[in-house]
Parts: sequence; structure tokens; C-alpha cells
Amino acid sequence: MASAFEKRLKRRVIGPRHGFFAVCPPGMESICASEMAALGIPAADMAILRGGIAFEARLIQVMELNLKLGSASRILMRISEFSASSFARFEKKISEMDWALYLPQNPLIRFSVTLKKSRLYHSGAVSQRCEHVIRRQLGQRLPDLSADSLEHTVYIRAEDDRFVVSLDTTGELLFKRGIKQVVTAAPLRENLAFAMLFWTQFSADDLLVDPMCGSGTFSLEAAMIQSGLPPGFFRRFAFETWPAFSMPAFEHLKKQAAGNMRTCETPSIFASDTDENVLAALKQNICSTVFEPFISVQQLDFFEMDPKTVCSSRKGVILLNPPYGKRLDTPEHRPEFFAQIRRKLLQDFKGWRVGILVPDHQSITGLNLSLRFRPVFHGGLDIVAGIGRI
Repeated sequence: MASAFEKRLKRRVIGPRHGFFAVCPPGMESICASEMAALGIPAADMAILRGGIAFEARLIQVMELNLKLGSASRILMRISEFSASSFARFEKKISEMDWALYLPQNPLIRFSVTLKKSRLYHSGAVSQRCEHVIRRQLGQRLPDLSADSLEHTVYIRAEDDRFVVSLDTTGELLFKRGIKQVVTAAPLRENLAFAMLFWTQFSADDLLVDPMCGSGTFSLEAAMIQSGLPPGFFRRFAFETWPAFSMPAFEHLKKQAAGNMRTCETPSIFASDTDENVLAALKQNICSTVFEPFISVQQLDFFEMDPKTVCSSRKGVILLNPPYGKRLDTPEHRPEFFAQIRRKLLQDFKGWRVGILVPDHQSITGLNLSLRFRPVFHGGLDIVAGIGRI
């Protein structure tokens, strides 16, 4: 027989639909909305905003979205909204929330507080009062600092004294797939790599050349698409320690995903670079994983590469993340470097679909290809993704 707490949990958290916000990098909102629609979230339940998608769903659906979304960064659950112009009012409203329904005992809590035009202007005081209320409700115990404990982030946003309190369902950002055990300098984020593959319409039947592979993010994301495994298959999520979490339901989702996994006999993803250190890191990351048969790793210079030798005469997708910023000597070298890339693509990759990341309009001028350029944000830089066909 279900306890009073279990009944309350089902009635207030598990059963009903809630408001959520899927955060994604600016420029990827339409990709995220497309992914969510494919996973069963009706368009009528979504609102595309800058930096993410506001939507309504049940908790089990959000567990599936965390597991399967490739473009998102995290998913927040809206748990309260109220007005407060004094700390007394703020503490009263926070105390009215039943935190035992959302957080485990002894949680490791972090706060992200943003206050705009609010009379409660001290973010530290806001987070301290909120944590005091939560710990009092949960028994005033110390946080669990064990190595395998998951951090729970409470987001508090206020504008004109109107507060929205959200709880992060995700944990570590979703672009952390749980695959890379060895990380090289300035790695490409996985959700940007996913977006590039999406924009070039890469599919499970395609061929990919990743000739400036670095840590191999393009190649690993492509292998995930070709294997059929969802992006979050190898990682943990914050919701896994929530009182409302159903291990059997989530394991069922993962078992279904594993049942759809595809294998391959010969590689269709060709990763190469001139740096033997980054290639060693990539080989270590794919060694003994399900992705190893999909990816061929070679030490090659892109400008000396013959695609017919590397991957026969078949055409597919080529993705490039050329060096820029600190990885390229000086800005004045950019136009000629990207002109070199243009000549190589026109010479050896005619008919291929291409995606290339470029740092600025000066580099676009040097590249001089008829591509569609999309602004993207990566690692604190506003850069541009060029997409098209050679």
C-alpha cells in the first residue's frame, strides 16, 4: 500500500504536467524544437525563445528528453513562481514549497541566482535563505560529499520582484556525453558538433570525413548517430536521485535504446589530424567502446589528403573545425589559410556536403564559397558555421 508521501509525490510531481525550459546555445533553438517534436512533444506545447524552448510535459517525458536530446545544454523544471519585495515574503514563499518532493536527503545543492530590478538585490543572501529553508525541511543535515553524489542546482530568477524558481533536471551539461575520458585543449562542444551534423543532414547511411579532428568530437557524434545510441546513454543525470525518479521506467528507456543499436563491419567515419597527441587521445576514447568499429583514425594532413584513397570514390559529408584564435598565429593569416581550404575543397571534394566553422567575416571572405552562414556561440566566442555543398 502506498504511503501518504508516495501518494503526494504521484499527485503533485509524477502525474501532472509541469512547465520546463530546455536550454540550448543561441542559434540551435530550431534544432532543439525539431528533436523535441520527434520525441513526442507537440508543437502546441512548445514556445521557441532565444536560448531555449519553454514547454509542458510530464516528468517521464523529460527523463527521455535528457537521454536523447543532442542539441540541448540542460532542462530546468519550473517549480514555483511568486512575487516578493522583502526577504520575509521571499522566505515565506520558499517555505511553502514542499522540497522533500524534489530533492533527496542530504543533497549537495548549488544556487544560480539572477536578480534584475528587484528590491532583493543581494544574490548571496537570496541563496543563503533558500538553502536554510531547504535544509530545515529536509532535516538540517549536512550535504552528501561522497565522490559519486550528484549536485543539484536551484535556479532563482527575479525581475521587477517577480521570482521564478526552477530545479535543474540534468546535472552536468548535456554536451558532456560521458564518452571522453581524455580531453585535449579547446575541445569542440558536442552539441555544436551535433548541430553541424544536423545542418549537413548527416544520416546513419552517410560517410563522414573529419580531417582536422582534434579530440574527435565530430567523429564521436557521428558514430553515436550511426550506432543509434542516444547522446545521454553513457552518463548520469541529476533526476536519478529525485524522490520521483523511477529506476524501472528509466531502465526501460535505456533498454529500448540499446535494443535499437546498430553495428558495422567497415568504418564509414574517417578522422585524421597532423597532431599525434590528439590522435592518441581519440584512440583512447574510442578504444573498447561500441564506436570503435565505426571510426578509422589516421595521421594525415588535410592539404595532402586524397579522399579516394581514404574512403574510396564515395561522396559524403566533410566537417572542418580549422584552427583559429590562439591556434592560428595572427589574424592577418586567416584569409590566406581559409583560401587554402577553399582550394583543397574545390579540388578534391566536389559534390560533398560541407560544414566548416570560421571565426569571423574576414575568414568568410578568404573562404569564398557559396555556403549558408549561421552565427553560433562556442567557448565564449561568437563564430560562424558555414553549411552547403561544394
